[in-house]
Amino acid sequence: MKIERDHQRFREIVKGKVRRDLKKHISSGEMIGQQGKRLISIPVKSIDIPRFRYGDNSGGVGDGGAQPGDGQGQPGDGMGPGGTEVGHHIMEVDLTIEELAEILGEELELPRIEPKGKKNITDDKSRYSGLRPTGPESLKHFKRTYRKAMRRMLIEGVYDPNDPRVIIERDDKLYRSWKTIRSPQSNAVVIYMMDVSGSMGDEQKEIVRTEAFWIDAWLRRNYDGIESRYIVHDVRAAEVDRETFFHLREDGGTKISSAFRVAKELTETKFDPQSWNIYLFYFSDGDNWGSSDSQECCAMIRDHFLPVVNMVAYSQVKSQWGSGEFLDVFNGELGDEEKCVSTKLESKEDVLGAIKALFGQGL
Repeated sequence: MKIERDHQRFREIVKGKVRRDLKKHISSGEMIGQQGKRLISIPVKSIDIPRFRYGDNSGGVGDGGAQPGDGQGQPGDGMGPGGTEVGHHIMEVDLTIEELAEILGEELELPRIEPKGKKNITDDKSRYSGLRPTGPESLKHFKRTYRKAMRRMLIEGVYDPNDPRVIIERDDKLYRSWKTIRSPQSNAVVIYMMDVSGSMGDEQKEIVRTEAFWIDAWLRRNYDGIESRYIVHDVRAAEVDRETFFHLREDGGTKISSAFRVAKELTETKFDPQSWNIYLFYFSDGDNWGSSDSQECCAMIRDHFLPVVNMVAYSQVKSQWGSGEFLDVFNGELGDEEKCVSTKLESKEDVLGAIKALFGQGL
């Protein structure tokens, strides 16, 4: 139907505007907070929706006592007393997280991830994708068939408005067609680890929260089943829930290897690498207890994790209290490993580039 085509065209216009402002949307903490039922409301400017307005048409262009420039309001935040000036409208549109992840992947040219493991099962699903002139009667598209028959009768001049019967002939019939889609059913576990010592403040945690959200969105775009686990550490590490992960702050020192030991226990006891696609993401400002612990941590990654996981990623967040030394050790020891990726973030504006760096290889 025409309204459906117009709606689809409008959705494409919206996606185009979201794509142009993708960096701003990616770094928006407010957008992440608005998610509910996997829908996100995004403010989109400058999309005019045509509409009819009924009223007195006696006036014309230039009628009235207004002066040039009247009615040209100034941009504002929408707060304050009522007035007579024209408002600046910002429309909010709802997009699913999957749609946003698709836009993200298209804009950054991210390759699709290729899952591995015994649970890499592919399910065949049928999806109706168009119309065709033949098919079973159970799939006949009645409205399109009726319209085609009426159009034919109008062209032939045999349609009588006083006797509005539509005679459907064999060539008028249209049937729904379908195509088979192979849908991946692989399972994946994402293990997020973060330093929560005193040097990681609220600003650093907000950057981590933003990046983790988009990591999760992109992985869910590629896997049917996702489990997320969260580990925090100072000199000791523990598995926690999501809320605690993003809000806990301690005053102790930092021992990075403690987090990877808890992740090692998880992969050994709960997530068999033969059945699960495993992704490790570690966030820190680069401070550590000592160079020996950094070396021990890299050795654990090389010997235990790299043979069995899909990715080990380290995102270093800038902090005025952190030394940032772990990034140098990580890159020096593991920089040549294909499954190891590192990024450095100064602010939330760097999240878009970080996602590109993490998944550009399609691990």
